[in-house]
Amino acid sequence: MAAEGQAIRVSSQCYGAVDQMSHASAEGYFATDIQISSACTGAVAPDHMTNGEEPSAPPAYPIDEISGYEGTALGDGGGKGLPPPSDLVTDHGGGPPPAQTDWNIPAVSEDAAKEALIQYAASKCCYSSAPAKEMVFRNLQPFNTYRYRLETFTESRSSEWKTTPYRDEFVDSFLLGPAPLPWNIQVEVPTLFIDNITRVKVPHTSSLKGCHNCRCSGTIRCTKCHGKGKVQCWICHGSGKQMNEDRCTHCRGSGRSSCNSCSGSGHKTCITCAGKGQLLYYIELQVKWQNNIFEYVADQRSGFPADRFKEVTGQKKFVDEQSMVYPVVNFPDPSISQASQNAVVQHHTQFASTSRVLRQRQTIELIPLTKVEYEWQGERYSYYVYGDENRVYAENYPKKCCCSVM
Repeated sequence: MAAEGQAIRVSSQCYGAVDQMSHASAEGYFATDIQISSACTGAVAPDHMTNGEEPSAPPAYPIDEISGYEGTALGDGGGKGLPPPSDLVTDHGGGPPPAQTDWNIPAVSEDAAKEALIQYAASKCCYSSAPAKEMVFRNLQPFNTYRYRLETFTESRSSEWKTTPYRDEFVDSFLLGPAPLPWNIQVEVPTLFIDNITRVKVPHTSSLKGCHNCRCSGTIRCTKCHGKGKVQCWICHGSGKQMNEDRCTHCRGSGRSSCNSCSGSGHKTCITCAGKGQLLYYIELQVKWQNNIFEYVADQRSGFPADRFKEVTGQKKFVDEQSMVYPVVNFPDPSISQASQNAVVQHHTQFASTSRVLRQRQTIELIPLTKVEYEWQGERYSYYVYGDENRVYAENYPKKCCCSVM
């Protein structure tokens, strides 16, 4: 695997690039590869043979089998998954993570806790600031709260047959050589740990086939007028007469007017082949990079709702990035070590057989969390200050005003 951030590019000589051949010789060379259905007659496809203005179902004739891409379907949406070969399975790239010793989080100061509550009350239109300004501190209790995260950056590949209207471009068929295997096609690796998708036209998989929707004619019958070019006159509703019994001037008394959908021709351009009558078939390789995240927040039984930690950042005390990481061991909070063990095993089981693991990164954040107990007007209350942002969670703030709209 190339180093992170390094571009992996396809050589201009790879896979017999078709632009190395003259157009004249190529036309003769590929004459046998143009596969047109024997059902093509050159006539406009009748109504019962087409879905009109919408693309019809995939063709009845078989799709070519390409070595390395067996089972690839046409237009199924998801594509056929292509697991990486065994020689691309990633091994551990380094030693175990270094031991960490400083895991303590100091409690916030009284001044910081008071200022945080004042700002919190000010952000609520119906909260009085008096309790925040007049409170008497009784206790500030810090909690060592840890957030563990494992990121596994994977690359997966899938294939799918695609079609596009043939516009006289060069046909890169199997006659130029065998198609490269899915994992032999080199692509540029994007920024690590950021989701991305790229699509590649697989060399030497192209072929021409007749359009199944219009039977190679390039046109289909108009569904509005059923190929007749005329429809019922919208002025006289087919009677040929106006309300005063005079002849309808719009249709000249015929009761029929020109179809505006097909301009009176009775047929329309086939949207499947864009009127070309032929389709270029090829295999598209989809390369998907995904950052898969496992996250765990240690429960310190503080009474604080853990889902609120998603709103804040913490202090990164530990970062370990390798081709494949080892589980964290001997962490002061055993639940973090267990979460790391579970995460590494889970991601290996989930992705090793279907994707290529390019990089892993595990971090441990210490999230500041302090429970503040205070007294106001003879009553005891409490609130929490959490995250580097000093957010406040005060479920039982003492003085909430009730606003009403008259």
